[in-house]
Amino acid sequence: MGRLSERFAALRERGERALMPFVTAGDPDLGVTEAVILAMAEAGADVIEIGFPFSDPLAEGPTIQRASERALASGTSLRRVLELVKTLRPRVEIPLVLMGYVNNVFALGERAFAEAAHASGVDGTILVDLPPEEGAELYAALREQQVDPVLLAAPTTKPERLAMLARETRGFLYYVSLTGVTGARSEVARDVEAGVAAVRAVSDIPVCVGFGVSTPEHAARIGAYADGVVVGSALIDRIAGKNAADAADEAGRFVEALKAPLRPGA
Repeated sequence: MGRLSERFAALRERGERALMPFVTAGDPDLGVTEAVILAMAEAGADVIEIGFPFSDPLAEGPTIQRASERALASGTSLRRVLELVKTLRPRVEIPLVLMGYVNNVFALGERAFAEAAHASGVDGTILVDLPPEEGAELYAALREQQVDPVLLAAPTTKPERLAMLARETRGFLYYVSLTGVTGARSEVARDVEAGVAAVRAVSDIPVCVGFGVSTPEHAARIGAYADGVVVGSALIDRIAGKNAADAADEAGRFVEALKAPLRPGA
């Protein structure tokens, strides 16, 4: 059992929901990212998603697009992000998941990426633009290296495909809460609970909900029916433009607030 599966099993046993913050690596530089990740792990994050920047992030809204632009301007690459994870791994016990776009992976080489991810201590990958039908070879290579390929489902996913995604994903299933791009929203989409229930009907795989989650109140609402909550843009908005110490402090306080309603008895 990998680190992701172990984490979700432990959380389920004590009736707790996972908090999964997302940060774009290298925004504005890798030193700030390192400080922020360490602060979030200390503050109670259960899994941390580390985005590797891409020049054309089609699924992202303005906040993460700008974060990717800043990261690329600072010289951040997939290789450097893998090096960062390797540096962090001895100091961070929780799972670390890379999230991004497959062009970067193809440039590195599928098998080379899988081997490097394992060697760095990566626990899982979320490749937003690589469906399982087109990524069979890469996903097999990742599984061979004990790195979990995490797949995505959405409100528009058909029942038969939802069953396939729940069967093929590893670690958890990422449920996209809305049709559209990432970004903080004022309300949680109304049909998310039904979507998570549809996954529950075909699988016991943990389900984590992301896209648009931005407040502790959102986290509490989603935590009532999902296994975990993903928060990205709202976090990036809070730390943008800050130095390492201030960004780490802000990220830690935000993670504490988001995690509080996900604990047992909250």
